[in-house]
Amino acid sequence: MKIISKVDELKAVVAQAKAAGKLIGLVPTMGALHLGHRSLVERARRECDVVVVSVFLNPTQFNNQEDLRTYPRTAEADAAMLHECGVDIAFMPTVEDMYPEPDTRQFHLGTVAEVMEGAYRPGHFNGVCQVVSKLFTMVEPHRAYFGEKDFQQIAVIRAMAAQQGFSLDIVACPCVREDDGLALSSRNVRLTPQVRRVAPAIYRTLRESLNFAQDHTVQQTHDWVVATINAYPEMEVEYFSICDGTTLEPVDDWNASADIVGCITVYCGDVREIDNIRYK
Repeated sequence: MKIISKVDELKAVVAQAKAAGKLIGLVPTMGALHLGHRSLVERARRECDVVVVSVFLNPTQFNNQEDLRTYPRTAEADAAMLHECGVDIAFMPTVEDMYPEPDTRQFHLGTVAEVMEGAYRPGHFNGVCQVVSKLFTMVEPHRAYFGEKDFQQIAVIRAMAAQQGFSLDIVACPCVREDDGLALSSRNVRLTPQVRRVAPAIYRTLRESLNFAQDHTVQQTHDWVVATINAYPEMEVEYFSICDGTTLEPVDDWNASADIVGCITVYCGDVREIDNIRYK
């Protein structure tokens, strides 16, 4: 496995692989890798000739500087996992490598970037688009792999790629969970033992809401999920949106779309957890 930090070297190595007719797969990450990331890398390994994994904690997508400060940093362990997975290139740049000058680009992607996380984390998706578009330009991958835990992020990246004219397949991969249902997240290490014990109630409640929704309205289902999770003193729902799975526009009737997803963000203590479930 090559560990590369410089953009020019990355481009040169990838260009050589492309000249040999190799299929290039990219897995963008912010480090603090876990089994969810590993599943993305393993899928890319199965489907591509050359696998590039970026490990870069992107400062432009953090609207909360405290969140950036406390985000886990585990570069040595990350490199070991990637080597074990058979990754070809680990791209581990510095902020200066990625942003030799400030990136002032503004992306206007409409509703998919403005609702939910877009509303509660101003500037977050603009930062995501800045770094992902840079990676797409540097690597020019045939395929890029993202986890469905970040359901809205995938919709935003698809919209950005279409708008910017990138030609690649964006591959959405299933969310990976702990045995008790908690979605794997780099932030989970910050959960206190007590909060960690109750946090699986998020996904358990979402799962139970599938049955609840069979004979209740969208609004009733929304309210039941929020009330059930908020009944735990350690947790507070920031938002729960039942929306069209493509446009991310909220729906008010189960017949409003053939593709309906529930997306939730919950504060577990001071740790922000996101999850989602598909209703139809």
